[in-house]
Amino acid sequence: MKLLLYTPSKTADEWQAAFARALPQAELRAWTPGLDWRADYAAFWYPPRDLLDRQTRLKAAFNLGAGVDGSLKTLTMPPGVPLVRLEDAGMGRQMDEYVGWAVLRHFRRFDEYAAQQSRAEWKVHRPRRHEDFTVGMMGLGVLGTRVARAVLALGFPVWGWSASAKSVEGVRTFAGHAELPAFLAGTSALVCLLPLTPATSGLLNRATLGKLSRGAYVINVARGGLVVDDDLLALLDEGHLAGATLDVFHEEPLPAWHRFWSHPRVFLTPHCSAVTLIEDSVAQVAGKIRQLERGEAVTGIVDLGRGY
Repeated sequence: MKLLLYTPSKTADEWQAAFARALPQAELRAWTPGLDWRADYAAFWYPPRDLLDRQTRLKAAFNLGAGVDGSLKTLTMPPGVPLVRLEDAGMGRQMDEYVGWAVLRHFRRFDEYAAQQSRAEWKVHRPRRHEDFTVGMMGLGVLGTRVARAVLALGFPVWGWSASAKSVEGVRTFAGHAELPAFLAGTSALVCLLPLTPATSGLLNRATLGKLSRGAYVINVARGGLVVDDDLLALLDEGHLAGATLDVFHEEPLPAWHRFWSHPRVFLTPHCSAVTLIEDSVAQVAGKIRQLERGEAVTGIVDLGRGY
């Protein structure tokens, strides 16, 4: 078995060592420009356009992350070769913690208390009621469904919206553009976990975010391209939105000149809500390679037409 690997990061050697441990029978090669070598499988993150040009015998390709927008932007997949994304692989627990913290931070007014501390102001705010604070989850895939359940466990009503109809126990679900306005109107804290596709790019714009009730809060842990930055900033400036927690951006690292850095109603982090864990990810990919070698079906196959 031959495995081609490409990761454009400082951790490339760690990935290769982890795959060597997980698949000791495999012959591994790190991709370099002009490499003339045929692999059975490929695993990559943000691949160059010509990564698969000479790969005529691939059985499957693995995206080393949950989001596949970076791969689909550059790669043309060989006909008949499935692209398989990571499913959780240790990211779910991190996302549960991040979103749960972001929801509670706003719900308990800790952002307001932090601002008061900077002014040496002693003031207690009236507590909010859980039943009056609906958390709306945009995206009900593997991570979105898991996070929805985690937020439910905190005692909040949870609504979920997705492009196609989904069912999650305890969650009131909405689907399609026709049901989006009703979903937004009843949401107190909007959590975005949608994939970035041509259909979702710029979806969080003035028209969409403006349908949230006044004082709503926005949490984006998906992709920066889902948000129209100027529209979000305008709604924050106007007071329609109470604030936002942002972990992802159009350009990363976020440029120093961007207003998100200094806006008093924005809390931001450097794309760390769910960091890919090498050992967990490699174990998942290796397990699926073994399944494919046995002729078994695997989960996580990307619908190239839909982009996720």
